[in-house]
Amino acid sequence: MLSKKQAQVFFLGGTAVTFLIFIMLTIYSLSSAQDQSNQENLTAEAIRGKEIWEKNNCMGCHTIMGEGAYYAPELTNVLERRGDAYVKAVLMSKIPWQPQGRKMVAYGMTEAEANDVVAFFEWVTEINLNGFEKVNRTISPLAKDRMID
Repeated sequence: MLSKKQAQVFFLGGTAVTFLIFIMLTIYSLSSAQDQSNQENLTAEAIRGKEIWEKNNCMGCHTIMGEGAYYAPELTNVLERRGDAYVKAVLMSKIPWQPQGRKMVAYGMTEAEANDVVAFFEWVTEINLNGFEKVNRTISPLAKDRMID
């Protein structure tokens, strides 16, 4: 059993070591070598596409890079799955669209706006996701107990 003095030294030493490890990991995580944001390929079109994404609250239904709602499909790699012509057609549609019983809002975007959103999706597709793209996004994370390996 530790004496009171030994317990204090053990506690303070452990706290100091843990604090130093935390600081070192923080510095490592924030270093430019760890930047996976693909910021150097960010274009004005992609920025406008992100602004359109936010203005229309697309995350209210969709997820991108794992963030957002689970009502509608995950859109991180939507261009690889559907192609940019399909995405543009959906965004420019003037009538509501109902795939599998879920209603997609009719945004009626202009071609320029749709191109900007596609540019945003292209930029997102190039981000290093550390294996996230391998996740099966056709099944909601809320239904993982129903997944069959």
